[in-house]
Amino acid sequence: MDIFERKQKILEILNREGKVRVNELSALFDISDVTIRMDLADLEAKGMLSRVHGGAVSSYKTYYNMDMQQRLSANQPQKQAIARKIVDMIDDNDTIMLNAGTTTLTLFRMLPPKINLCIVTNSIAIALEAGSNPNFNVVLLGGFTNAKHQFTYGDDAITQLEKYHADKLILSVDGISLDNGLTTFYSQEVELARMMLSRAATKIIAADSTKLGRTAFAKISDVSAADYIITNQHPSTTEDVELLKSNVQNFITV
Repeated sequence: MDIFERKQKILEILNREGKVRVNELSALFDISDVTIRMDLADLEAKGMLSRVHGGAVSSYKTYYNMDMQQRLSANQPQKQAIARKIVDMIDDNDTIMLNAGTTTLTLFRMLPPKINLCIVTNSIAIALEAGSNPNFNVVLLGGFTNAKHQFTYGDDAITQLEKYHADKLILSVDGISLDNGLTTFYSQEVELARMMLSRAATKIIAADSTKLGRTAFAKISDVSAADYIITNQHPSTTEDVELLKSNVQNFITV
């Protein structure tokens, strides 16, 4: 188990039990207390837990701990506004790539039903819904599955993706920071997201304003990989957001 998988497992235990103890994690992973404390310090810095004497407690209930339906309902008006903007950027007969996220699912549901598209995705939810429209040629990337969040991942999915090229990629992310780049909660999806970025002519990042200035668990790429960042107006001006605006050529708020 590598460091990313270990931290993911720590968060899963924290989500299930509400707290973790250093000595128990040390025994579980057969590593030192010092290494576990370093893991907890890193996760605390990312806002995913709060350290207490002897361990840590959960402090990041929004999003990471939600299932697909809960995440879909969070910030829905903002996601719909972002989706409408991106739909206007998609042309008839485009090949588009969509990763698995609630913003990309919201966008898919707003696509005109008569538009002709080839859709390449690792989102099980998108593939299931798209299958009923004869105008959509749908490619669901195969591989391992994450049932809770309904996506596929792994070497098989990446190998398959290498065969394709898209006109546009719409990538949903969990964090956007000038210092730490585009990030996601799920290390399982990182390599797939990177491959999508390399296989698309136009890269569009979709994220509501709660993701701005935030760093999630695993880095996908620097923000320079994006051709467009589409978001909603941030409720308060912060230094992080202003830096993003000034360093991303096509930073669009809706």
